[in-house]
Amino acid sequence: MEYVIALLSQQPLMTLFLVVAFGYLLGEVNIKGFSLGAGAVLFVALFVGWLAPKSAPAPLVGTLGLALFLYCVGIQYGKLFFTGLVSPTGRKANLLALIGLIVAGAAALASMNLFGLKPGYVLGVFAGSGTSTPALQAAMSSLGNSDPAVGYSATYPFGVAGPILVMYLAFFLFKPKIEVPKSAALDFMEIAVRNPDLFGKKLGDVLHMLPSQTEIAAVRHEGRNKFPDPALVLGPDDVLMITSATEAGLEEARKIIGEAAPGKIVMDRSALDYFRVFASKRAVVGTALGDLKIPGGFDYQLVQVTRGDSDLLPRRDLILEFGDRVGLLVNRANAQAVRAFFGDSIKGTADLSYISIGLGMALGLLVGLIPLPIPGLGKLTLGFAGLLLTALVLGYFRRSGGLHWTMPLSANLVLRNLGLTIFLAQVGISCGPKFAEALAESGFLLVFDGVLVLMSLVLPVMIIGMVVFKLPFDEVCGVVGGVTGNPAILMYAGKLTGTEKPDVGYAMIFPGATVMKILFVQIAAAIWGG
Repeated sequence: MEYVIALLSQQPLMTLFLVVAFGYLLGEVNIKGFSLGAGAVLFVALFVGWLAPKSAPAPLVGTLGLALFLYCVGIQYGKLFFTGLVSPTGRKANLLALIGLIVAGAAALASMNLFGLKPGYVLGVFAGSGTSTPALQAAMSSLGNSDPAVGYSATYPFGVAGPILVMYLAFFLFKPKIEVPKSAALDFMEIAVRNPDLFGKKLGDVLHMLPSQTEIAAVRHEGRNKFPDPALVLGPDDVLMITSATEAGLEEARKIIGEAAPGKIVMDRSALDYFRVFASKRAVVGTALGDLKIPGGFDYQLVQVTRGDSDLLPRRDLILEFGDRVGLLVNRANAQAVRAFFGDSIKGTADLSYISIGLGMALGLLVGLIPLPIPGLGKLTLGFAGLLLTALVLGYFRRSGGLHWTMPLSANLVLRNLGLTIFLAQVGISCGPKFAEALAESGFLLVFDGVLVLMSLVLPVMIIGMVVFKLPFDEVCGVVGGVTGNPAILMYAGKLTGTEKPDVGYAMIFPGATVMKILFVQIAAAIWGG
C-alpha cells in the first residue's frame, strides 16, 4: 500500500486520469434508474485524496476544466437562453427558477445559524444540493479555503436523487396528461393531384394553400420527376412530394391535393436522386441557405437539414453549422460537385475554431475581472459567471465577421464533459483529507441540511409551476432540470414525460440559474465568510 501511495503522490497527472477512469466506472452503476454519472468522479477523487494527500494536481488544472465546461454550455445554449427571456413561457420558467433559488438560498443561510455550521460548509451544501460545480468553485475561491467541497460532497448524491424522486411522486400522484411529442424527423408523402380545383393552377399558388411547416420537394409531371418550379402548371395525375414537420401537416396537404401515391417519385431516380452531405467547409458554414450558390449552373432542391438528432425544414434564413447534414435532390451526374461544394467530410462533426475558443474564453475571463460596485459590500467581480455570460452572448450571435463562435454538438459535448470531469477530479483529490475529517464531525447534519435546501429549491418550482402557473408537467420538469442542473435529472425527466420539453426548459434555465448560484455564493461569502 505504501508503494501505491508513493506512486500516486509522485505522479499527480497519472492519478488524475485514474480517478477519471474509476469515477466513470462507478458512475455507470445503475440502481433502479439512479446513477451518479460524472458526479461519481468526485467521490473517487475524495477517497484518493484521503489515501494519498500529496497526489493532488495543480489547481490550474481544475480551473481550466471548469472554464471549458462553462464556455461550452454558454455557446450551445445562448440562443435558447435569450429566447427564453423574451417568450411568455420562458419568462414564466425563469421566474419559477428565480423563486426556487431565492427560497433555497434563504434556507441555506438560515441553516447556518440554526445548525451552527461553518459558512463554507453551508455554501457547499447549497452548491451540492443544486449539483452546481461552478458554484462550488466560486465558493472556494471567494472563501479561500476548501470548506465548500465538504458540504458539496455530503449533499451531492441527494442533489441528484432528490429531484428524480420528487418528479416521480408528482407524476404518480397527479397523473398528468402529456401531449404526444412530435417526431424530430421530417415526414414525407407523395400525393397525386386529384382535386379538380388545382388543375391548371401554378405550383406556386398551390404552395400558398398548404399548411405552415410544409414544403414541396419535387414534382412528377408528364411522367418525369422535376424540381418544384413555381411557374409549373399542374394537371391531373401529377404527383407532388410533400415534406412536413408533422404528420398532421401531411394529412391536411393530402386533403387539399388529392390522394396518396407512394413510390411514384422515389422509384424513378433517372432525373433526380436524393443525397445527404456533411456541411464541413468554412465557406458554407455560417451561411444562410438562401445565400448558397452551388457553382456549375445545374438545378438542385434542398429538402432537409439534420442537426444533431433533429430534422429541420430548409428555410432560406436557416444558417448552416459545422456537422449539419444537408439533404437535397439533384441529378446524379452533379453529385460530385455538390459534395465538393459542401465539403462532405465527417470531420465537420468535430471541427471547431481554436481561434474562436481562445478569443472567446479570453474575453469571458476578462469580463469576469471587471469590478462591479455592490452597495454595502464594495466591489465584486463576476469571476466565472462573466465567462458564462460572455459565452451566452457569443452563442446567441453565433458568428462575428469571419469568426464562428459555435461548434458542432459532438465537439461541444466532448469538451464540456472533459472539462467538468477534470475539475471534479482535481477538487476532490485536493479536498480528500479535510473531507474525511469534517464528515466524521458533522456528516449527518450536512446531509440533513442538504435535504432541506434541495426541497426548498424543487418543491416551490413544482407546486407553483403546476398549480399557480398551470404549466404542463413536462415543462415544469424542464425547469426542475434546469434549476438543479444535473444531466441525470434531465435524462430522467425526458424518460418520464417522453417529450422534448424538458430539454428546452433545461436550455432556457440552466445558464441563468448557474449565474445566479455563482453570484449568490459570492455575495454570501463576502457578507458571512469574513
